[in-house]
Amino acid sequence: MTIPSSMRQIRFTGAGGPEVIAVESAPVPLPAAGQVLIEVAAAGINRPDCLQRGGSYPPPPGATDVPGLEVSGTIVAVAADVDASWIGRQVCALVISGGYAEYAVADLALCLPVPQPLTLLEAGGIPETYFTVYDNVFTRGRLKKGETILIHGGSSGIGSTAIQLAKQAGARVITTVGSDDKCDFCRSLGADHAINYRTQDYVAEVKELTGKRGVDVILDMVGGDYIPRNIASLATEGRLVQIAFLQASKVEIDFRPVMLRRLTITGSTLRPRSTALKAEIAAKLRADIWPMLESGAVKPIIHKVFPLEEAAGAHALMESSAHLGKIMLEIRR
Repeated sequence: MTIPSSMRQIRFTGAGGPEVIAVESAPVPLPAAGQVLIEVAAAGINRPDCLQRGGSYPPPPGATDVPGLEVSGTIVAVAADVDASWIGRQVCALVISGGYAEYAVADLALCLPVPQPLTLLEAGGIPETYFTVYDNVFTRGRLKKGETILIHGGSSGIGSTAIQLAKQAGARVITTVGSDDKCDFCRSLGADHAINYRTQDYVAEVKELTGKRGVDVILDMVGGDYIPRNIASLATEGRLVQIAFLQASKVEIDFRPVMLRRLTITGSTLRPRSTALKAEIAAKLRADIWPMLESGAVKPIIHKVFPLEEAAGAHALMESSAHLGKIMLEIRR
């Protein structure tokens, strides 16, 4: 395959709002040991990208500062230690950075085949959300069939994925969102109950919906005053899994309920982990979740697609929280 020497990519000109997003020309990256070069078809927009743009979530040392945590496309080159038979295969991949570009390098261990029913565009919205949800809901949160989960932000990319996977696992799903339209959207994905947090107190609603028992697992990306309210909403032996902070990360909480009800408070970030740890999640996804994607039982929900040159508009939409599902960049050549 003919690979050009240069490509278009997104770069932040400084820390700030969407106005600092610029398109530039740069050399096509070369795959290092264990890596492949992907001709990018699509890249997902994620909240951490906006945090990076604002200066609060830099890429790990040694990684490119080009944003983008997930891509889909065609492998066009491989490192010397990677079998050349991978060239030409269509994959979606979790990347540590560099997704907002015409070409991106990815660790082969973090590349997964595009599920048969999905387009490359749809597959580009899988890696970051599915890796995150699977690891936090099922590995850290230990959600089991018959349990009840509360998912905050159910209309987001993470939330819409979590609703679908939790339902497939046989769980009862309660979610919170900020409008009645978003409640309808979440119910269409399988949520048993959707709470409009602008008009309802989710703690009171959860108590009523569970007969005052509480929920078994909470997936939260809000933080702030949600943390003590989440603790109040958990059942005995319940698990709170924190994956992000739209509000403060520092709060004052009373740990007596944690002790009395034997609660677990946990959480994680994905980006700083080693390739080996991420590869373990990739293998579990391939075994447990890919059959669901291939059968159509679950799928990434795409809200809006922007060309690479309009990444600023994609970020503005992300920060407005008006979207239902994933926001994508499509690389148009």
